[in-house]
Amino acid sequence: MRPEPARDPARRAARLLWQALRPEARNVWICLAWLLTAGALDTLGPALGKAFIDRYLVPRDPALGTMVGLVVGVFVSGCAATWLRHFQLVRLGGLAMRSVARIRDTVHHHVLRLPMAYFDSASTGALVSRVTNDTEAVRLLYVQVLFVMLDCLVMVSVLLVTMALLDWRLMLIAATLVPAVLIVVAVYRRLSAPAVARSRELRGQLNAHVAESIGGMAVLQATGASARYAARYAALNEAHWRARVAELRANAWLLRPALDLLGVAMLIGIIMAFGLRAPQGTLEVGVLYAFVSYIGRVTEPLIQLTTQFSQLQQSVVAAARVSALLDEPRAPQPAGLARITAGAIRFSDLSFCYTPGNLVLQAIRLDIAPGEFLGIVGPTGSGKSTLLALLLRLYPVSPGTLSIDGHPVHDIDEETFRTAVALVPQDPFLLAGTVRENIAMGRPLSAETLEAAARAAGAHDFIATLPNGYDTPLGEGGSRLATGEKQLIAIARALAGDPRILLLDEATAHIDTATEQQVLQSLAALRGRLTIVSVAHRLATVRDAHRIAVVNHGRIVELGSHDALMENESGLYRRMVELQRLSGLDTG
Repeated sequence: MRPEPARDPARRAARLLWQALRPEARNVWICLAWLLTAGALDTLGPALGKAFIDRYLVPRDPALGTMVGLVVGVFVSGCAATWLRHFQLVRLGGLAMRSVARIRDTVHHHVLRLPMAYFDSASTGALVSRVTNDTEAVRLLYVQVLFVMLDCLVMVSVLLVTMALLDWRLMLIAATLVPAVLIVVAVYRRLSAPAVARSRELRGQLNAHVAESIGGMAVLQATGASARYAARYAALNEAHWRARVAELRANAWLLRPALDLLGVAMLIGIIMAFGLRAPQGTLEVGVLYAFVSYIGRVTEPLIQLTTQFSQLQQSVVAAARVSALLDEPRAPQPAGLARITAGAIRFSDLSFCYTPGNLVLQAIRLDIAPGEFLGIVGPTGSGKSTLLALLLRLYPVSPGTLSIDGHPVHDIDEETFRTAVALVPQDPFLLAGTVRENIAMGRPLSAETLEAAARAAGAHDFIATLPNGYDTPLGEGGSRLATGEKQLIAIARALAGDPRILLLDEATAHIDTATEQQVLQSLAALRGRLTIVSVAHRLATVRDAHRIAVVNHGRIVELGSHDALMENESGLYRRMVELQRLSGLDTG
C-alpha cells in the first residue's frame, strides 16, 4: 500500500532531494569534508592577523622574518581556501546536475506510466509545466541547497567555533545573529508562502492557457474568440503579477535591509563590549580585529543565504509539486506468463464507469472469435470507444471480466500485450520525424518489415512518391501529409508489429471516400489473419464485418451481420443506416 505523501511542501521537497541525491551520498560527504577544510583555512587569516597585531605590531617588536611569515600565511591560507571552495562547489554543481537529470528522467518515465484516468482530468499545459518548469526550479533548489546553504552553514559553524576559542563572551554576542536571522526567515516565509504557492499555480495555468490557445488557434480565430481568450490570459497574468508583487514586497522589507541592520547591530555590540572591557586589560586589540573580520564573514553568508530565500521558497514549492506528481500511482504493469496466440476476446458481465454511480457500460456479454471482423456502432456517447479503451487496458476492468485467449487482460505481460494488440486511432498521432520513424516508433524493425506493413496498409505507393521516400521528414504532427495519408501511416504502424488483434477507433471518420475505400481494401486483405474490432461512425465501413454489435446506453442491444440486422425493421441499426443514407453518409 502506497504511503501517505507528506503534506508540507518543505517535507515533500526534502524527500525528493534525498531520493535523487542518495546515489551521490559518498560524494556529498567528501565535498562536506573539503568545505570544512576550506572554512578552517578561512578562519586562519584573521587568527594570524591577530597574532601579527598583538605580538609584533602593538608591542613594536620588529621580528621581520616572523612578520613576513604571518603575512604570507594569511595570503596562502586565503588562496587555499578560495581554491578548495571553488573546486568543491564546481564538484557539487556537477553532482546537482546529475541529480536533477535523474529527477527529470524519473518524472518523464513516471508520467508515461500514469493511468489514463489521470489524464482524463489533468491539464496538458499544467502537466508540461511540472515536467519542465518545475524540474528546472528543482535544479535551482539543488544549486542553492548545495552551493549556498551548505557552504554558508559550514562557514558559520567553523567561524563560531573559532570565535569561541578566542573569546566565548564576544562569541555569544555574535551568535545572537543566527537566531535573529532564523526569526526573520520564519516571518518572511509566513508572509510570502501563500504568494509563492499562488504564483507557481498561476504560472502553470498560464502555460496551460497558452498551450490550449495555440492548439486550438484555428477554432479561436474562426469563432471570433481570440479577444475573449486574450482577456482571460490577461486576467491570469494580472493575478500572477499581483502574487509576485506581494512576494517582492516581503523581500524588500525582510531580507537584505533587515539583515544589514542586524549585521551593523552585531558590530556595534562587539565594539561596545570590547570598549567596556578594554580598560581592565582583558582584551587585546588583535582580538577586536579578528572579531570584526569574523562578523563580516558570518554576516555575508547569512545575507547571501536569506536574499536567495525567495527563490529557494519558489523552488521548494516547485519540488513539492514534482513530488506530488511522483506520488500519483502508476498504471499496473502485469508480468504474467500468459500469451496471446489466437486473438479470441470475451466480455463477461462487464460494467464500467469513469465516475462512481455513472455507468457507461452495463453487463456487456460478447464473444469474438479469432480472426473475426467485428464492427461496433451506436449513437454518440453509447460506450463504443470505452469498449476499445478497456480492450487496450487503459482502465481497470471491474466488475465483470475481459479476457483474451482465456486469460484476463490484466494477467498478460505488458510487452506481450502491447505487441499483440494494436490500435489505429481516429486522430492519428505522428511524430515530427521521418516516415520510417513514425512506422517503427522505436521498435527494432527491419526495412523489409516496415515496407511490408506499409504495403499491407496501402501506404507504400504514396510514400514512394515523397522526396526521400521512407526517410522523408513529416513535420510537426505530420503536417506535410493529407489526413488520409496520416491514417494510412497509422495503420502501417499498427501492422508493423505483427499484432493478433487490431482495434480501429473510427479510423475513417476524417478521410475522403476514395481514401476510405483504400483503407477498406487494406482491411479486407487482413480478414481472417487478425481479429479486427472496429468502432465506426460511417456504417458503410463495417458493412462487410462478420458481425456488428449495436451499442446503446452502455448495452449491446443488437448483434448480427449487416443483412441480418437490416431485416429487423424496428431495429436501431436499420434506423441508423436509413438516416445515413438520407444524409448521404452511407455510400454503400
